[in-house]
Amino acid sequence: MALERETVLRTALRLLDEVGLDGLSLRRLAKELGVQAPALYWHFTNKQDLLDHLAVFARQEAGVSLGVTPEAGQAWDEWLAGGMRMMRRGMLTHRDGARLAAGNRPVREAWPDIERTLSVLVEAGFEPADAIRAVLVLGHFVSGFVLDEQRGSEREDDPMPALDPAEFPILAAGGAAALDQDTLFEYGLQRMLDGMRAQLATHEESAADGSGGELPDGTRA
Repeated sequence: MALERETVLRTALRLLDEVGLDGLSLRRLAKELGVQAPALYWHFTNKQDLLDHLAVFARQEAGVSLGVTPEAGQAWDEWLAGGMRMMRRGMLTHRDGARLAAGNRPVREAWPDIERTLSVLVEAGFEPADAIRAVLVLGHFVSGFVLDEQRGSEREDDPMPALDPAEFPILAAGGAAALDQDTLFEYGLQRMLDGMRAQLATHEESAADGSGGELPDGTRA
């Protein structure tokens, strides 16, 4: 019976949870599937190609889709924030999920979903280049945040020390609340969206007065 790509990816995802990204090798995967390593090259050119596809497969298994368009009447920023929250939950579903996502490049099958995502931002008024930059930077924020989150979970038996309010009044007053992961993620996400909102408003104002929104270096506002 021919080895199916989905079988390979599903097995690789299970191994990722069991041994982590560093322990996931083509040789180990082949052994788990009961085949020789060269058999995997029918589907993937090398380990990085496998990981690129595995990142997409992991998102799909977690119910994360980049191609979901806004609901009727939903604002672009609310829709985008929801997608980033979903992406975070998807990465947290699997061991080393952030490392897997951070190191991948989109595979051909993912391009239609990415195009649909970008089209929402372009329709909202962003230039195509700015839409691409925004999606990339937001993705970097999410993967970086989850990377720190997953590494931090490895230190749950090493709690933060209690702080003396007399010596560190600001840290003592705001430390516990500020370090809540959900609150911290939302804070960072909203500040990045604030920047996108401001950029869009500047572009719309420039378009209205006919200046075109160009900055001194020739780029668009």
